[in-house]
Amino acid sequence: MDPEINKSKYFLLFAIVVVAFSMGVYFAPQIRSDLPRGFISVTSGDTQVVSEKSDSLTIPVLTNVWKILKEGYYQPAQVDFQKMSYGAARGFVQALGDPYTVFMDPSESKEFSDGLEGILSGIGAQLEVQNGKLVVITPLKKSPALKAGVLAGDIVYKINGELVEDLSLVDAVNKIRGPKGSQVTLTLIRESSSAPIEVKIIRDSITLESVVVDEPVDGIYHVALNQFNDTTKREFTAAIEKILLEKGVGVVLDVRGNGGGFLDVSIDILSELIKGEKIAVIVRERAKKDDFLKTSGNARLSDVPIVLLVDQGSASASEIVAGALQDYKRAIIMGEKTYGKGTVQEIKKLSDSSSMRFTVAEWFTPKDRSIQKNGIMPDIVVEFTPEDHKKGVDPQLNAAVKYLQTR
Repeated sequence: MDPEINKSKYFLLFAIVVVAFSMGVYFAPQIRSDLPRGFISVTSGDTQVVSEKSDSLTIPVLTNVWKILKEGYYQPAQVDFQKMSYGAARGFVQALGDPYTVFMDPSESKEFSDGLEGILSGIGAQLEVQNGKLVVITPLKKSPALKAGVLAGDIVYKINGELVEDLSLVDAVNKIRGPKGSQVTLTLIRESSSAPIEVKIIRDSITLESVVVDEPVDGIYHVALNQFNDTTKREFTAAIEKILLEKGVGVVLDVRGNGGGFLDVSIDILSELIKGEKIAVIVRERAKKDDFLKTSGNARLSDVPIVLLVDQGSASASEIVAGALQDYKRAIIMGEKTYGKGTVQEIKKLSDSSSMRFTVAEWFTPKDRSIQKNGIMPDIVVEFTPEDHKKGVDPQLNAAVKYLQTR
């Protein structure tokens, strides 16, 4: 298989069962699952989940259910064929038990697409359903959620005083979602707290810069990679040029809270860090030979010492970068264990603007390590506690800079 074709086929994203970008929430089985644009294959299709013309489904059980409700439900105005057909499609897909395989109606599809482009509004957090609980994977940098004190690992217990367990996921999403300037109150369960924590969040527009470069400390640059999207390669190239021009002596590459993106972009990043044409990631698809995707061999930062910062919000494309750098001993991986998103999804657009995101492969590090549910364990573990957050200190970044200063 041609690696270039494969790279453009997949999308790596942090998946969430439902994507709610319009409120600035990534629902994990969502947000860029593992289909980086390199891992996101967006195709179009003429097949609709249901036939709106015939007003019927081809599955006998569903056809009978539809007929019974249409003819006998006591509030006929609520028997909405379009709404119910999308619900049927969603349930049909969810029955697979794969949180990364998701049906999205037209509205959700647009929100997901906007999120990949960094167009967000709301509270700014990645959420995922884990064991029936709505869990914060990570609050986005500079987001309303982060400013309000929401932390990775928090369980959303109530939304505006209403128990999440009494809500469907869609209802929960809709209650968190809202216009800029409006307020939502979340009651959170946190492992380090003996009592629930209530936070009031003012929704806002969220600008998620793909690459942010801080002023250097002793020639050591802090480069935050927040997403692997369309602009990342260009922005990272500008960062590299700045570092080389100013003769930087070290780089702290920060993918904490980065839920993923396009696969080809993660390989673009690795191509600037690893000397030579090396295997960046191994992709295994159904009934196909392994696909070995390689770096370009034109690394401009191959001799610059690097520390890669990771945490439990680092997923998919972030883990591809971490896994390759660790396998080749090209960088010190520091922070906390990553999320463990090792599957690849493809996106197929349907003719009514709804879409399917479905798992098509699993990826492995150059040394054939599986990341799915395992994550990447840092070479040096450094915790970032709620107390650190309250004090406004960053022990992980401080440790990374100190490590490079003593080399």
